[in-house]
Amino acid sequence: MHTILRAIVEPGFFSSYAVQLAAAFGGVVAVIAAGIGVFTVIRGQAFAGEALGDMGSAGGSSAYLIGVAPIWGFLGISVAASAVMELIGVQRARGRDLATGVVLGAGFGLAALLLYLGMSHPGTTGEIPTILFGSIFTLSSSNLPIVLTLGAITVVTIATLYRPLLLVSVSPELAAARGIPVRVVGASYLFALSIAVALADLTIGAILSTALLVGPAAAALRLTSRPHTAILAASGIGLGCTWLGLLLAWDSYYWPPFRHGWPVSFFVVTLVLISYLLSGLRRRGGSGSGA
Repeated sequence: MHTILRAIVEPGFFSSYAVQLAAAFGGVVAVIAAGIGVFTVIRGQAFAGEALGDMGSAGGSSAYLIGVAPIWGFLGISVAASAVMELIGVQRARGRDLATGVVLGAGFGLAALLLYLGMSHPGTTGEIPTILFGSIFTLSSSNLPIVLTLGAITVVTIATLYRPLLLVSVSPELAAARGIPVRVVGASYLFALSIAVALADLTIGAILSTALLVGPAAAALRLTSRPHTAILAASGIGLGCTWLGLLLAWDSYYWPPFRHGWPVSFFVVTLVLISYLLSGLRRRGGSGSGA
C-alpha cells in the first residue's frame, strides 16, 4: 500500500505547509460553494453565479490597485452586484436573467478598465493571472480566519432560510400565498451567493469560479432529488475534486514542461466536469435497471 501511495503522490505533498494551507482553504470553499450551488441550480440562477464570478476580476483588480487583500475586492464587487441584481430584477426567472445580463454587461466594462489599469500599474502585472485563474498554493494563513468567518456567515444564512428558500425557489407564488417574504428571502440568498462566489474567486479564480459553484451541485441533483441529500453530495463532490486537484497540481511539477507545474484550477474544473458526466451515466444506468 505504501509503495502504491508513493507511486501516486510525489514526495513532500503531505508534509508541505503550502499544501496543508491550500487544502484547508480549498476544503472550506468547496463545501460552501457546492452547498449553496444546489439552490443556485434549483432556482435556475447559474447565470447569476457566472456573472458574479466574472465580475470578480474587477473586484480583484481594484483591490490590487488600492493595496488591499484580494478577498475584499472579490467580496465587495460581488455583494454590490448582487444588490443591484435584486434592486432591478423581479422574482420570475426571466426578470432575474434580464437583471443579471444588465449587471454583467456593466461589470465587464468596469473589469476591462480595472484590468487594463492593473496591467499598466508597476508591480501588479504579474497578479492579473492570479485574479483570473487563482493561485491557491500562494494564499497566506492570515486569510484563513477571514475565509472561515465568511463561510460561517454563508452557512448560517442558508441554514436559517432553508425551508422558506426551498419553497421560494420551487414556487414563488405559493411562498407568497403562505406569507413568506419572497423578496427578502431572495435578497438574503443573493447575499450568501455573493460571499460563496467571492471565496471561489479567491481559490480558483474569477473566470473559473462558476465551475465549483454549479458543477458539483448539478451532478448531485442528477443523483438525488432530495435537496438536503443533494447539498451533502455536492459538498462531497466539490471537496473531492478540490483535494484531488491539489494532488494532481503538485504531481504535475514533474510533468512536461518540467519544473513548472500545471494550475490547480485546471484540474479542479476538469474533475468537476468529469463528475458531472459520470453522474449522468449513473442516472441512466439506474433508470435502465429499474425498467
